[in-house]
Amino acid sequence: MGLFGRRTATTAPAAPATAAPAAAGPDLTALTGDYTIDPAHSTIGFVARHAMVTNVKGSFQDFTGTLHLDGADPSRSTATLDVRMASIDTGNADRDGHLKSADFFRTDEFPAMTFRSTGAEALGGENYRITGDLSILGVTKPLTIDLEFNGSAKDPFGNERVGFEGKAEILRSEWGLTWNAALETGGVLVSDKIRLVFDVSAIRNA
Repeated sequence: MGLFGRRTATTAPAAPATAAPAAAGPDLTALTGDYTIDPAHSTIGFVARHAMVTNVKGSFQDFTGTLHLDGADPSRSTATLDVRMASIDTGNADRDGHLKSADFFRTDEFPAMTFRSTGAEALGGENYRITGDLSILGVTKPLTIDLEFNGSAKDPFGNERVGFEGKAEILRSEWGLTWNAALETGGVLVSDKIRLVFDVSAIRNA
């Protein structure tokens, strides 16, 4: 039959829409291995609300940590962190002394805060999540940290590095950190909710 005499075909029903697949993560297979956190180029910090009106930021200056990365199966990756609590630094000596005292961290009795991972997962793209046990004042509770992979590089000294940024939130009262003072205008001096921030550079072990 000629072109203009051809019967018009019935339009087939459109296929149902499907959700777009999650973005694939970077291929980290080549990064599989053991790493040591470089404290000179890493930050373990926190943010607390003070007097209900402003944020006070602090960090710990003395810590050690390790990573095991499994690029082929991120769920098999692990992390450890050991923080010397007496190294706390909020930029104010009096406040730091109070935080080291019996009202807060009791650093003479409990010198370290530790984290030991118990699981890890890839969330898609550059995003990961690690879960584990956080111990403060002899109390151990679960902690979930959301991480973003910042990339890898070889520095001028030949070190192979990886970088991650992370964040988490805790209620300090769950670890026995309950000291506070009431404000005349209502509310309390120090928030129960604390934001934890991590900016980690780790060097691959030789």
